[in-house]
Amino acid sequence: MTEPAYPAKPRPGDRVAVLSPASGLPEVLPLPFELGLRRLVEEYGLVPVEYPTTRRLGATAGERAADLHAAFADPQIKAIVTSIGGDDQITVLPHLDAELIRANPKPFFGFSDNTNLLMYLSNLGIVGYHGASVMTQFGRPGAMHPLTEASARAALFTSGEFELTPSPETNDVERRWEDPETFESAPVMEPAGGWSWHNADRVVEGAAWGGCVEVLAQLLMADREIRPADEYAGGVLFLETSEMLPGAEEVYRVLRSMGERGLLRQFPALLMGRARAWSFDKPNDAAGRERYRAGQRAAVLRALAEYAPDTMAVFDVDLGHTDPQVVIPYGGLVRVDGPARRIAVVY
Repeated sequence: MTEPAYPAKPRPGDRVAVLSPASGLPEVLPLPFELGLRRLVEEYGLVPVEYPTTRRLGATAGERAADLHAAFADPQIKAIVTSIGGDDQITVLPHLDAELIRANPKPFFGFSDNTNLLMYLSNLGIVGYHGASVMTQFGRPGAMHPLTEASARAALFTSGEFELTPSPETNDVERRWEDPETFESAPVMEPAGGWSWHNADRVVEGAAWGGCVEVLAQLLMADREIRPADEYAGGVLFLETSEMLPGAEEVYRVLRSMGERGLLRQFPALLMGRARAWSFDKPNDAAGRERYRAGQRAAVLRALAEYAPDTMAVFDVDLGHTDPQVVIPYGGLVRVDGPARRIAVVY
């Protein structure tokens, strides 16, 4: 496996591509998208550049791949920021020109279904950034959360170490993006319990690998982009689940499959994102959300006990489908210090 390298970072005033390689939801949900674009301009000093499929729902895999190629090939584009996730990005991967992308590395920001591209880039030797999409983080109602803003800014513009800190508050109860009133105030937050540690008796430093559990399941089933297990030895696994709210047994089965493949035991440390526990289809109350998170935590610990009993794990890290959200450098260095209860990433 190629050792990933960090692409050069953009600077204020630079042009950045805004793409929808997973789903063109800006076409039908313009309010968070336009807000996110304004913040990229007004708060980050960047110049967003849209492409033919950025606001086109239902674009083919080949058309989305063409936009990716155009953005990577353009020397004036200094980074790529995704609009949002989706559910079929795995179909885009066969259309990609690996040599073109490898020859023109750029920071790529996205999460959820963009796990596909982040893994693809990592296999090409390019560090990507799991997090900070236009509609979800930059387009957050009211204001960006300070923790998200600091992490996104550091990931976009800096190249050094960034220490993660647990958020004292969280929220996953959404309001309708079709309603303009949604964007007049920030989400109502509730207290968060901080990180929860397991086997926290060592310090682990390694390359980050993982992403959205449901997307990893697709890649495992398709046998796509997953390298031989021993190539991940010593890395830091990070996992999170989406607004689809997979059940605890489903999460366990995905991790069991990773265990049977020999993957889980390769990672001496795991960062588990704070589980999203509410959706419009499953509007759990506070007690229901806590039960859901507890069930998922138990499922992960069950899989670790069976396949990687010595792995250190940190639960409820603010990564993935959660608010606030920190950015994880995919393929980049992460240090997990169990005795000190600290996590640092290198952007």
